[in-house]
Amino acid sequence: MTLVHRVLYPTAIESLAEYRKVRGGRGIEAARGLSADEIIAELEASGLRGRGGAGFPTGRKWRTVRDYCSTFERTSVVVNAAEGEPGTYKDRTILRNDPYQVIEGALIAAHAVRADQIIFATKRSFSAEVGRLRSAIDEFKGAGWLDGIEVDVFEGPNEYLYGEETALLETIDGRYPLPRIAPPYRRGVREVVESPADIGTGSGSSAHVEMAGPGDDNDAPPALVDNVETMANVARILARGAEWFRTEGTEESPGTIVCTVTGATQYHGVGEVIMGTPLREVIEMIGGGARPGRRIRAVLPGVLSAIIDASALDTPVSYEALAAIGSGLGSAGFVVYDDTDDLVAVAAGASRFLAVESCGQCTPCKLDGLRISELLDAVAGNTAAANDVAELRSRVATVADGARCSLATQQQVIALSLLERYAGDVEAHVEKRTPAAKPAAVAELVAIDEGVAHIDERHVDKQPDWTYDPTDSGKTPAARLGEHRDPAALDD
Repeated sequence: MTLVHRVLYPTAIESLAEYRKVRGGRGIEAARGLSADEIIAELEASGLRGRGGAGFPTGRKWRTVRDYCSTFERTSVVVNAAEGEPGTYKDRTILRNDPYQVIEGALIAAHAVRADQIIFATKRSFSAEVGRLRSAIDEFKGAGWLDGIEVDVFEGPNEYLYGEETALLETIDGRYPLPRIAPPYRRGVREVVESPADIGTGSGSSAHVEMAGPGDDNDAPPALVDNVETMANVARILARGAEWFRTEGTEESPGTIVCTVTGATQYHGVGEVIMGTPLREVIEMIGGGARPGRRIRAVLPGVLSAIIDASALDTPVSYEALAAIGSGLGSAGFVVYDDTDDLVAVAAGASRFLAVESCGQCTPCKLDGLRISELLDAVAGNTAAANDVAELRSRVATVADGARCSLATQQQVIALSLLERYAGDVEAHVEKRTPAAKPAAVAELVAIDEGVAHIDERHVDKQPDWTYDPTDSGKTPAARLGEHRDPAALDD
């Protein structure tokens, strides 16, 4: 099996004119001749699922947002380009390769949910991607393709939680990347923001907004939030039809997916594969397979799902198949570990990343998360006793209690997958039958250059209060954010 090129072209598309030569624009042309219901029905028939992590059916999401539309305020479309999942680099690759398909998909979405505003939410550290987006938007505007829709690029902070969709909306609204209770289809970004010029003004309500009901004349309009890769598929589905989209992939996971492979492989990279391709083949096609003389022991699908054991490498890369083995597809970022890696140290590194990035609104998530990180560090360092492992299990069981986002559950599933699938490794460390190890470095990818991935090395110095001070303040991020004036500059 070879790599495919539905979303990720072999060479970059450098202009709107070049995009039109490869059938660009046909999706929006088709959409203009359809009703909102017909557009949504086509997406539902295609079976497209969100490529941002959860894999939620795209058509169902669009229909839900449309059903909650306000009677007096227009909906917003927000494209989540705040990629920060460890081991993932596919959205930035797509935007550098061809931002036009993503913009066209967002314009179709705006037509389907009656939106008059599109916001591309990126990180301000993504300078190359921001530049490509702004230039492409200008081309669309010059060509008269925007149909009066306001399109803007919002540049947010580097915090991991900024990519969580409700925290994303909070930040666009001028607040901080703290997950909120109300989902996007109940509350969007226009509680206080009336135009792109108002974005980031810092006024408005907190993350604790109340739920709205369908058809309530007083509710704020919803927002449709979809991932970059999800939007990149929309135009071709409208142009070529749902049946065409289903010619690749599986029944439950149709189409293709853009994967990132890093870690203990011969080289690192990003590539597009057909859904249902065995994980082993994905690793070989994109990463060249295991390093010479080494064998793969495990794969970490970012920090979204359980560690995948080497015995499951022939599992198809699809939502249903990876869920069936107790893991998940997530954002299709696969970090490979071989027989030279310490998997307890890997779990300790992933746990530390999540504990640091927890915002602290949910006490068990932050405090139990930090304690889980400490305990895993102790196990990896051969300083833990049997009662520490018992405490670890106890903390893991309660860390997600009352959580308003998935971060605490991620902490839970990664720790549990270590304790259940690599119990022998844990026992060997407790009994000091294996060398002590430091937590493995787990952080956001900042680049893949000439087949070599580079992570955010600065993260090892990040404190649990989200500062880079020499010592932690002891405050949770949620408690200390009032000290900042600019939510987009938290990492300064």
